Amino acid sequence: MKHALIVGGTGMLSNVSLWLLDNGYHISVIARNPIRMKNLIEKTGSERKITPILVDYTNVSELQAKIKDTIKQNGNIDIVVAWIHSSGDDALPIIVEEVSKDKNEWKLFHVLGSSSNLEKIKKKASAPNNCTYHQVQLGFVIEGVNSRWLTNQEISNGIIEAIKKRKQVFTVGVIEPWEMRP
Repeated sequence: MKHALIVGGTGMLSNVSLWLLDNGYHISVIARNPIRMKNLIEKTGSERKITPILVDYTNVSELQAKIKDTIKQNGNIDIVVAWIHSSGDDALPIIVEEVSKDKNEWKLFHVLGSSSNLEKIKKKASAPNNCTYHQVQLGFVIEGVNSRWLTNQEISNGIIEAIKKRKQVFTVGVIEPWEMRP
């Protein structure tokens, strides 16, 4: 069975978790909130196809141990969807290191905010040879003369579209004109 790791997969990315599950993946979900995790598990209808990883990803030693455990329990990871806030700068390198230890090919979809410098982040991310690195930048929506942030559903739908299209850089919503940013 294919194995996906989703960072933040119980909140705004919960529909991405469910979509991956519906598409034949066993999903391991990193989250901090046990109530949201319980809700996601209930939505799946099968506790056997989801591995909850309750950890604060800023605790890198615990994160590393839990990723090792899920790989040992569920097999190599084929796809990672990672939405990591700036407080967790060390989390992505730990995830990449652990997932890359096996020689299998895998994909990383790195979810980033509208003001992120994609080139700078890509250089810092330094994906290994067995990883295909993709950036998904979250923008905003312009409606007439007003703008608004993306909804959770729009975010999930955009990330699912990015996974399907497999472009190196994929923007959900728009990021220009910058002065229209909410």
